[in-house]
Amino acid sequence: PAPGEAAAPDESLPIIGRSPAMQETYRLIARLVTTDLSVLITGESGTGKELVARVLHDHGSRRRGNFVAINMAAIPKELIESELFGHEKGAFTGATTRQAGRFEQADHGTLLLDEIGDMPFEAQTRLLRVLQEGEYTSVGGRRPIRTDVRIIAATNHNLRRLVEQGLFREDLYYRLNVAPLRLPALRERTADIPDLVRHFLAEAAAAGLPHKVFEPAALDRLERYGWPGNVRELENLVRRVTALAADDSIGADVVDAELADASDT
Repeated sequence: PAPGEAAAPDESLPIIGRSPAMQETYRLIARLVTTDLSVLITGESGTGKELVARVLHDHGSRRRGNFVAINMAAIPKELIESELFGHEKGAFTGATTRQAGRFEQADHGTLLLDEIGDMPFEAQTRLLRVLQEGEYTSVGGRRPIRTDVRIIAATNHNLRRLVEQGLFREDLYYRLNVAPLRLPALRERTADIPDLVRHFLAEAAAAGLPHKVFEPAALDRLERYGWPGNVRELENLVRRVTALAADDSIGADVVDAELADASDT
């Protein structure tokens, strides 16, 4: 980095951007990789929460263990406890074999509880007990299983508001929010857009897509857009343009057409 710029914790970090908002994020990550504290990553959808969770794991003391992610919003309510804690053979209809849960898979590693704000209240109670006692029983099991995992939770919800509404346990919130890490929205770090575009273009070329370049006027259009879908939306736009645009040089007209389509959907 240039003089006066804070360095990322490691030059190999897969995080792009040198804007002031990202420098603050790097400083926090640098402090958190040296600890085993529970981290609560907050930010809008598409800001890269799972990417940052992986960085905390890959550069921390548990990097030799597994990094296991579970998305609370993607699992039916009645299956969450089985997914987290595993189940024994015969524990319920269809449980024909013993199944290890995510806590067991992540032992001595890191467990990312993604979209934690969507976790059902009953499962929150069970999770809190595990975090307090350091052990759990599988569904249908009797023997307590010790657990040694680092917990990283991520959400695009305002958990404090969910607590006030009685939808999220306050004691669990404080247990998870030991070290808060907020990821900035892309509209708060528009200076990073040229670097991000170059990165996504290089990735697309490495994947066999045509090599493209964005003209300065096209980059200017991108920097003035609001990006409701954040970095993920920018990545999708770059990949789409790379695959479909006829010319190697991407002008402002192509970007304008893409952004007009985005605002219509």
